[in-house]
Amino acid sequence: ACFRLLCSLLLPALFLSGILCICLVVLLWGVRLWIQRKKQLSSPGRDGKRPLLVAFFHPYCNAGGGGERVLWCAIRTLQKKYRNVTCVVYTGDRDATGEEIVEGALRRFNIKLIHPVKFVFLEKRFLVEASLYPHFTLLGQSLGSVFLGWEALLKCVPDIYIDSMGYAFTIPLFKYLGGCRVGCYVHYPTISTDMLSVVRNQDTRFNNAAFITSSPLFSKFKLVYYYFFAFMYGLVGSCSDVVMVNSSWTLNHILSLWRTGVCTSVVYPPCDVQTFLDIPLEVEKSTSEYSIVSVGQFRPEKDHPLQIRAFAKLLKEKRVGQQPSLKLILIGGCRNQQDEERVNNLKSLCEELGVSDDVIFRINIPFEELKRHLAEATIGLHTMWNEHFGIGVVECMAAGTVILAHNSGGPKLDIVVPHEGRVTGFLAEDEDSYAETMACIFSLSPEKRLEIRENARRSVHRFSDQHFEDTFLLSVEPLFK
Repeated sequence: ACFRLLCSLLLPALFLSGILCICLVVLLWGVRLWIQRKKQLSSPGRDGKRPLLVAFFHPYCNAGGGGERVLWCAIRTLQKKYRNVTCVVYTGDRDATGEEIVEGALRRFNIKLIHPVKFVFLEKRFLVEASLYPHFTLLGQSLGSVFLGWEALLKCVPDIYIDSMGYAFTIPLFKYLGGCRVGCYVHYPTISTDMLSVVRNQDTRFNNAAFITSSPLFSKFKLVYYYFFAFMYGLVGSCSDVVMVNSSWTLNHILSLWRTGVCTSVVYPPCDVQTFLDIPLEVEKSTSEYSIVSVGQFRPEKDHPLQIRAFAKLLKEKRVGQQPSLKLILIGGCRNQQDEERVNNLKSLCEELGVSDDVIFRINIPFEELKRHLAEATIGLHTMWNEHFGIGVVECMAAGTVILAHNSGGPKLDIVVPHEGRVTGFLAEDEDSYAETMACIFSLSPEKRLEIRENARRSVHRFSDQHFEDTFLLSVEPLFK
């Protein structure tokens, strides 16, 4: 009787589920055919042939960061190589015109495009704003990107789609409904195995609040959520035809999550090394003051407090002996009120440690002033744990400072590595090792420091615009076949 009852309930449920699945498949297939028809009706070019549309999904293309430099270099590279290609940028920057955005790329990055770019302005960018999702931010932003991607697809159906900003959940949308060949450039995995280990070990960090680490229940719940998200992230990422990553660190995480080894390659971001290479390198003249310069936005992950504490320790222990006085110069951008509050907290930390007179804050300064500070600095300081690449590290090395970066991520695996068997810089992990290494650098002779600076400068040519162009074209070639 029980078996008969179970069958009477189960069989209709299975039948209904099957009908719903078939209806969903038919609906998606119909949407795909409608989108394909829309693409075929798009207007042909002057020669009667429809140009190949290559679309970049970059909702914040008018920002001035390293990700935007990659975008404009990539577009210029394709325009150089392919004649019958029209580049499209999906953007949410509706407060600027297309001409203003292109002019901004020229002004900020000195990148002049060869042909015009088509901009598709999106109205729903607010759906990917982190502030919209105070909880379950990763999931909220990812689902929001699907809706934003759907808006983009309805406004323009490309032949080739490249996600250049890390919205992997848009990839299946363009591949299966848009019928596009799809690729992506990953600056930073949305979730990484390191993030999973931070939660698993109940480690308090900027992205793992203390109230979660203190509660085994909350930690387990967050771990389950992270594992579910990592599974979904791996699923959507594996739909890519071509995957480009910006460093060996990102490569390792993407390979473990996406399992796309065959179509994945490292394409280092184009760093504006040439701008810094005209700073003359020479043995330091005797001076009454040495400077340590840090370049990076005032964001929590950059870990400026570690820099200040290590610098205070260096001064307190008088390890530099009778050498001239030292200054720590923190150069960075403030994007909003939260960043400004962070700077005020850092100033309070300086007062607490008694180093206020020796730490200088330079906020949102012009490029020429940044260049002057780097030209005069002895040490370039960088303290972010697991920095995915580290454009600022490359710029410090190109400018001729002795770099001291965190012993993790891109700096450890790709940048501060021996060049032709010679030292190019130094790595440290905590307050003590940073203080010790700074003391060690200052104890070297000016001639030895010059040798390290020259080695570092020679090593950064592999991060130039030209190297990016070569590796980018090689990586995207399968999309054009």
